[in-house]
Amino acid sequence: MSLVILYITTFILFLGLDYLGLTNLVKPVFDRHISDLLLEDFRILPAFAFYAFYVAVLLWFVSWPALVQEKTLLWVLGNGALIGALGYGTYEFTNLAVMRDWTWEMVVTDLAWGATLTAVSATGGVYISRLLA
Repeated sequence: MSLVILYITTFILFLGLDYLGLTNLVKPVFDRHISDLLLEDFRILPAFAFYAFYVAVLLWFVSWPALVQEKTLLWVLGNGALIGALGYGTYEFTNLAVMRDWTWEMVVTDLAWGATLTAVSATGGVYISRLLA
């Protein structure tokens, strides 16, 4: 049951925080550089698939080991940031390497946001799961 609580809390935190970050941090930067490529409304199915899979991977490598092995929240924060930097960095640096209008500003903004979002979501999920256990 604790795995279900961990997944749900992490998923909710990730979605809520990412909505705020995408709206206030990432979208304005991307609008400046590639607005003609962006959809008016996002496609919900691919977004949901990404979130569901990403949070599951985050739990596998960071959050669940933290609960089982009683790792510190600082450990969760650091390892969550690494997973976030890996995931978002893969996307950003690949785009910078192959897409004409991709910019360093987009890379830095999204990479920093992804690392922060992932770290905070993992840490919050573990913290809440420990409180409810």
